[in-house]
Amino acid sequence: MKTILHKANTRGHANHGWLNSYHTFSFAQYYDPERLHFGVLRVLNDDTVSGSMGFGTHPHDNMEIISIPLSGDLEHQDSMGNKQVIRQGDVQVLSAGTGIYHSEKNFHKDKEVKFLQIWMFPNKKDVTPRYDQITLDADKKHNAWQQVLSPNADDEGVWVHQNAWFSMTKLDAGKSLDYQVKGKGNGLYYFILEGDVEVDGQKLGKRDGFGVWETELSKLTASTNAEVLLMEVPMN
Repeated sequence: MKTILHKANTRGHANHGWLNSYHTFSFAQYYDPERLHFGVLRVLNDDTVSGSMGFGTHPHDNMEIISIPLSGDLEHQDSMGNKQVIRQGDVQVLSAGTGIYHSEKNFHKDKEVKFLQIWMFPNKKDVTPRYDQITLDADKKHNAWQQVLSPNADDEGVWVHQNAWFSMTKLDAGKSLDYQVKGKGNGLYYFILEGDVEVDGQKLGKRDGFGVWETELSKLTASTNAEVLLMEVPMN
């Protein structure tokens, strides 16, 4: 088993006033040659956006883009004609493929929106752009892994052009969960949303990231009530 630890206080940080963003991996003005990506996981941004503010229309291509609101509501518009509000408990995926334009802004004037912006390299280039969004059943992640993303359109959660699976859990203090790696050669990246946990002997706190690979099984134990996002991704 190989591991890598990214403590919350070592992340890149940019505060633009309307946007307060923490970068687990190199992004925009934050560059660390040791933190370019974890396998195909390229961007993990922890963003807080002020009321009515947001990202103006901008282009993407050949990237799988996943947004997970943690609190508040995010309004999405894109060049495919989609206009949606993504709320806490939703997961959104955008396959940029041959190229799209989109914008994201805080739907409300009077409160912040907090969300994770995640990018993955796709396993095929120049696909037809696509958009998908689902609402999760929050009860399914209580002391269990709830799958929220996979490579398969007929599986639970959204799907992506990549041999990747994302799962989330809300774990009571003292509870443990095992995770069996689904894709041969895949690695696991844990991102701790709330609370204190232990993963394969490593103690972790809020917003810490921890990568594990060259293993088939991983164990998560909650030291306090905790919420965790687990991203299983190809390492090559």
